[in-house]
Amino acid sequence: VCLTCCSRDVMVKIDQICHKNSVKFFTGDVFGYHGYMFADLGEHEFVEEKTKVAKVSPGVEDGPDTKKAKFDSSETTMVKKVSGKPPAEASEGIWRG
Repeated sequence: VCLTCCSRDVMVKIDQICHKNSVKFFTGDVFGYHGYMFADLGEHEFVEEKTKVAKVSPGVEDGPDTKKAKFDSSETTMVKKVSGKPPAEASEGIWRG
């Protein structure tokens, strides 16, 4: 559900209904230079791309680079994560006045 141009009370009520029924909720609005955006995605899974860290070979013991972790930007791995907030936290934190 995407919502805009509504009162705070309407947004909170619709967010609570969406959260209860596991429906993703987005709301936002713009007022000149100022605006807001809020998304309640409930509990959801997503994938994050991580750069692999190359391990320093044990035979190399001298030089300035021996203690630094080396990043190889050509090798990445995909990490699956789960995110979500408890129902009370999801809608009440953003709407405090």
